[in-house]
Amino acid sequence: MVLSEFFELVQFLFVVTFTTFLFNCVEYDVLFANRVVNHTGQSLSPLDRNKVTLPDAILPSEQCTERIQGNSWIIFLLIMAAIFWVYRLVKVICNVLSYWEIRQFYKKALKIQMDELCNFTWQEVQGRLIHLQREQPMCVQKRELSELDIYHRILRFKNYTVAMINKSLLPVRLRVPFFSDMFFLTQGLKYNFELILFWGPLSLFQNKWSLHPKYKRAANRQELAKQLSRIILLTGLVNLLLCPFVLVWQVLYAFFSYAEVIKREPGSLGARRWSLYGRLYLRHFNELDHELQGRLGRGYKPAAKYMNAFISPLSAVLAKNVAFFSGSVLAVLIALTVYDEDVLTVQHILTAITVLGVVITITRSFIPDEHMVWCPEQLLQCVLAHIHYMPDHWKGNANKSETRDEMAQLFQYKAVFILEELLSPIITPFILIFSLRSKSLEIIDFFRNFTVDVAGVGDICSFAQMDIRRHGNPQWMSEGQTEASVYQQAENGKTELSLMHFTIKNPCWQPPQESSVFISHLKEKVHQDAQTGPSPQLLLSEAPLCTSLLNFCLNARTVRFRSGYSNQCYLFISMSASDSRVLSQSHSGLASEFASAEMSLHAIYMHEVSGHNILKY
Repeated sequence: MVLSEFFELVQFLFVVTFTTFLFNCVEYDVLFANRVVNHTGQSLSPLDRNKVTLPDAILPSEQCTERIQGNSWIIFLLIMAAIFWVYRLVKVICNVLSYWEIRQFYKKALKIQMDELCNFTWQEVQGRLIHLQREQPMCVQKRELSELDIYHRILRFKNYTVAMINKSLLPVRLRVPFFSDMFFLTQGLKYNFELILFWGPLSLFQNKWSLHPKYKRAANRQELAKQLSRIILLTGLVNLLLCPFVLVWQVLYAFFSYAEVIKREPGSLGARRWSLYGRLYLRHFNELDHELQGRLGRGYKPAAKYMNAFISPLSAVLAKNVAFFSGSVLAVLIALTVYDEDVLTVQHILTAITVLGVVITITRSFIPDEHMVWCPEQLLQCVLAHIHYMPDHWKGNANKSETRDEMAQLFQYKAVFILEELLSPIITPFILIFSLRSKSLEIIDFFRNFTVDVAGVGDICSFAQMDIRRHGNPQWMSEGQTEASVYQQAENGKTELSLMHFTIKNPCWQPPQESSVFISHLKEKVHQDAQTGPSPQLLLSEAPLCTSLLNFCLNARTVRFRSGYSNQCYLFISMSASDSRVLSQSHSGLASEFASAEMSLHAIYMHEVSGHNILKY
């Protein structure tokens, strides 16, 4: 972490210095041979006198300094960059001091040496932390810390953000003329949201663990909403003022980061990644970063296969022909350079080779795999097994382009990600000024209605408690088991799926009574359906996911399951809590794989029964 922050400072310094050098200290007429350079050396041959070297194109330091000093805009930008760099330096120093305290805590309190840390799982570190609280209380408000308490402390602000995305409170949906609605969430926009709501000098939180008391009272909600609106307006105007500088930085940083990669691997722009909005939409309450990364990482290949399955026959034909013609010209140019390398000295010949290579790589992405089998429903089920969330209207519509377009909002092209980040300095001020301000009163009400004070933890988002009775969704539970109104319930089964995920990841955690009832009845229903369901042969023939999971299970002889379920697709769900504990103690890596598989099948099953009111208690 220290090295990462140090090199961020070095990178910023390098980009500013190198860019200033390129704009002020290079004579491009000489570099491009538009102006003859006289070499007066007596020992130089006539051929050497016509060559242009790099030192010929670089101005002397005195002339370079004069150019910089004579340009007031360059001086202004350098001053701004220096101020920002000093601010970052102070922040890095503070972070390093914090990292040192963390290091000492791991060594002295948890008895974990730094060279051994990489061999510890999170569950082992968490177990030592809980044990330490019992022997040497760090939190004086309560005797014992539970796994949920620790997650709440770590993920306090992230749980709020996930809840606001789930309730469509943050304005991340944009209406683009002549196009369908799109989700726009960039690092810059997310930074501004967090600055306004969580840790900025005018934010709603008075410190890292406590919401300001005035936001907990309903009496002055209108006045607080106006105050928040003014803060958002001020932040938006500051973003608008800094837009040119941030935009220049984004362009420069993107150029230095991606130019070489694009030249070496043009197809990298056609690769996909989980969007920032997708990471928040798909994130469970109380899910740590490494847990989310691992889950989405496992879902990458199924998601890529699903997205690549949508190939237009027309575009495939056009792509094949463009690739043929471009490849023919490229082959001739390569053959000429092999025959005589002086061909490379011809003007723009290297540019032509590079462009043709990029065109061929892009067109090949539109040509379908000849061995591809068109089965969108099964592919989408495999994706759901890992991402755990999808809108209800995707069911039965996996073959439609609308579903693919919505999936593309979660699983975007890397080129789209780069473009969004470049446009972020321009779009972010307008989102803050015109969209977020109009939600000021809703935001004030959200934090008042969905903030609870937990002893030893502080103020947290009530959705993060995963309380079925308070925030359950009737479409995912039977009538009468939840008291939540439409305003109070989490959407898309976020409460139910988060509860299952946290319970599976932390088998020693004891959920509250209502949550325990939900989990036990859900597993009972799963076991009943597994017993009365179709034969294993039919399951294996129609469900590729079950095939792979069953094969994985049957090869793991160290695990013992309850009798009667070993031949069913839902056998992972039938594993008892005691089995999970034994497995987690002896084979932590294998336990993680089985926990992921168990949660995958729970997610598929709960999506299948949602909306049908099957879970009658």
